Amino acid sequence: MVDLFGGNPNTPLASVLDSDDTVQLLDTTLRDGEQAPGISLSPEEKADIARALDRANVPYIEAGSACTGQGERETIRRVTDLGLDATITSFARGVKRDVDLALDCDVDGVTIVVPASDKHVEGKVGTTRDEVVETTGDLVAYAKDHDLWVEVIGEDGSRADLDFLVDIASAALDAGADRSCYADTVGHASPETTYEYVSALAELGPVSTHTHDDLGLAMTNVYASLAAGADMVHGTVNGIGERAGNVALEEVAIALSHCYGVETAKLDELYALAQKVSHATGVPLPPNKAVVGENAFTHESGIHTDGTLKDDAMYEPYPPETVGRERRLVLGKHAGRAGVAAALDEHDVEVDDDELAAVVQRVKNVGDRGKRVTDADLLAIAEDVQGRDRDRRVELLDLTAASGGGTPTASVRLRVNDDERVASGTGSGPVDAAVEAVRSALGPDADAQLDSYHVDAITGGTDAVVTVEVEMSYGDRSVTVATSDSDITRCSVEAMVEALDRLLVAADGEPDDTAESPPHADD
Repeated sequence: MVDLFGGNPNTPLASVLDSDDTVQLLDTTLRDGEQAPGISLSPEEKADIARALDRANVPYIEAGSACTGQGERETIRRVTDLGLDATITSFARGVKRDVDLALDCDVDGVTIVVPASDKHVEGKVGTTRDEVVETTGDLVAYAKDHDLWVEVIGEDGSRADLDFLVDIASAALDAGADRSCYADTVGHASPETTYEYVSALAELGPVSTHTHDDLGLAMTNVYASLAAGADMVHGTVNGIGERAGNVALEEVAIALSHCYGVETAKLDELYALAQKVSHATGVPLPPNKAVVGENAFTHESGIHTDGTLKDDAMYEPYPPETVGRERRLVLGKHAGRAGVAAALDEHDVEVDDDELAAVVQRVKNVGDRGKRVTDADLLAIAEDVQGRDRDRRVELLDLTAASGGGTPTASVRLRVNDDERVASGTGSGPVDAAVEAVRSALGPDADAQLDSYHVDAITGGTDAVVTVEVEMSYGDRSVTVATSDSDITRCSVEAMVEALDRLLVAADGEPDDTAESPPHADD
């Protein structure tokens, strides 16, 4: 049996951590997260993410590396000029110039990174252990003389000689550093090693932990660090970062709150923060991602859906509202009567027992073909089972789009309440132009919000068929629609027009006091 935490059975996390303890978060999305391949954040995106982190009460934000270049320094200054409550820091290598560059950015603090493993001391930097210790003390003293908050990280600390790592931390703390930091830079450490190393550093003074997920142990090593005495955790939103990424900030926050009653952030801001970072970085959230993935609070199984309808907590560890989410019941091959009945009720569709049984079977048949059943699919099935004619408010008759070498343009012809309308639009691409054309054609007849837009290629080659799924809402109502076509522009417009039509038909059936004004298209 593996003996965690250095063989000491009396040090599980619960025994050293309770709701009276303070654990702080340092977010490094804007520095370590941006170092992931393919990510480059604009100054406005960094400022926007920093504001979102501050709204979530994250107390420390590493805004970037001042040593990277003039553009990065201007971006860091933009963050420091926001006047946030958080302490804003910059990454700095173990040289005086980096500290000076950070000072020029008007940051509140620096994370000074010095080599700790022999690979880094000798192979990367070409120095000696004694020189590292001496330089560390001098740099910390210099930074503290300039009134900076200072943290010192021994880079590649998990592969360093522990005695040398202790020497670095001792020199830093003796010179006035606010804390040292244990860094599992390449994500290779076991929980036992992490516990041993952090325990040694914690005996000297305040210590942080910085973990990577190369072995899938980033979160486990955070737990080991806290059990060993760490009181600050470095993390990134959505776990983005180099290679396999860093520990996910939102997972640390909810786990400490749920399991130990330790609050580190404003939890109901986590989902909005995750979406903002995903959009800015272009890194999608995996559906099964803890806390913020699409499926985290989504139920399809008939047994699970039935249980959830009876008791919200039946198949969830905590309410989705805790992290700014909503519960979703979706339909597919595993759907049962309770879930289908609840979905129909959401759309004000009344069915008898025989009709419900028929709808359930049709839903399962669609799911068996590997297709997710959207709201539009469900309503179409119910209409067919009940022999009802489709009442359409909006219908796409024609679409033309062109991009060429100039501004993308599109024109549409719609039938709206038996009235044909033609309009054109321009945009950043053909899909955007077509959406603008639809908005122009509908004018004051629709005011719906495009909540999500997702594209999947379901065949390969130059004539690939794509599926576009959109979710649109108006007031308290929302609807999902999926369409497939080899033309992504037509596919996108058809999905949006279908969603708008369903929402408008539903709005027509509502009492006047629930629809104070007619809807307007707005993506």
